[in-house]
Amino acid sequence: MQLRSALLAATVLATPIAASAQPVTGLYVGGGVGVNITQQTNINGTSLGVPALLGGFASTNGNINGSTGFAGVLSVGWGFGNGLRAEIEGNYRNNNGEGFSNGTVTRFGASGSTHDQKYGGMVNVLYDFNGMTPWFVPYLGVGAGYLAVNEDLHANNTFGFTVPGAALGVAADQTFGPGTARTTANGTKGAFAYQAIIGAAIPLTTMVPGLAFTAEYRFLGTTGNRSYNGHAVAFNTAGQGFATPASIRLGESYNHSILLGLRYNFGQAPPPPPAPAPVPAQAPARSYLVFFDWDKATLTDRARQIIREAADNSTKVQYTRIEVNGYTDTSGTPKYNQGLSVRRARAVQAELVKDGVPANAITIQGFGDTHLLVPTGPGVREPQNRRVEIIIR
Repeated sequence: MQLRSALLAATVLATPIAASAQPVTGLYVGGGVGVNITQQTNINGTSLGVPALLGGFASTNGNINGSTGFAGVLSVGWGFGNGLRAEIEGNYRNNNGEGFSNGTVTRFGASGSTHDQKYGGMVNVLYDFNGMTPWFVPYLGVGAGYLAVNEDLHANNTFGFTVPGAALGVAADQTFGPGTARTTANGTKGAFAYQAIIGAAIPLTTMVPGLAFTAEYRFLGTTGNRSYNGHAVAFNTAGQGFATPASIRLGESYNHSILLGLRYNFGQAPPPPPAPAPVPAQAPARSYLVFFDWDKATLTDRARQIIREAADNSTKVQYTRIEVNGYTDTSGTPKYNQGLSVRRARAVQAELVKDGVPANAITIQGFGDTHLLVPTGPGVREPQNRRVEIIIR
């Protein structure tokens, strides 16, 4: 129950931030930072200026130990609106490690340190799985490119060996040891690189249209047989020693990166607002016509019947007001006709109240000989113009 409540609370809190995912369309930029973990790197071969030297990198096999460091990427790309994306990426990785393992360990790295940097460019193709969930979009990708791989390797070893005198230009063989050897190799070499990408994007378009948070894992590999040159310096306990060139050839390197970042899609419109709730259609106004004899404001039996019908129907609908408007024909003077139209409206109002309509729901107005139902000239006794109109709104 507690876990369910926690998940529900997290969903509610995330709702104002995350928005329904939209396909990446057009130009976008992205970036991410995180941790980079290197696997052991094979040592494919070593060489020293004096073959008999058994210190330093004299081993013909072994590994550089893996380490944990930093990774960062920046990319610019184009989304095709159907889930497919293509991008160009620049990246940087930096790892510091300690020591070596395996191989002829007894004379290969009792202690040591490594510093590994990789930087360069990649071309990636990715596919977004839009529509799987409303809150995030998983994606997969592959890439290839070229990286500069910088290595700085240091090994400290014990040794004991004999060098033939002829190799040193002297008559007698020379014995060195026991003693110590310090070997260094460094440099920067280019290598073909390839990678696989697994990630997910969480849209933040309610905050900024086109913005998304990204989380991803990247596997990066580089080709091997990169040789790095350096030197070895050996001393025995008597202080005798010499220096000699040295080199090391490394195999493929493998990196595992976990990155968190942001992506911004230019020109993406904000999500459309939710559709407004439908407004109930208002019932059309109902109107009733009550006719009068010439120059009269008294109600006929037919008029009372129509007014009763209007009063009864007003109780069956939800009205806002009832309008009672009086009119006359064009016989008589305008001033007289105006007063007659008001008297006719008041007669209908009184009958409505008598039939149960609240007086405060009724408004009356007289229009005299204006707004003729049947257009006529002045002085015409037109029966249809002598009327009161009841309007239920």
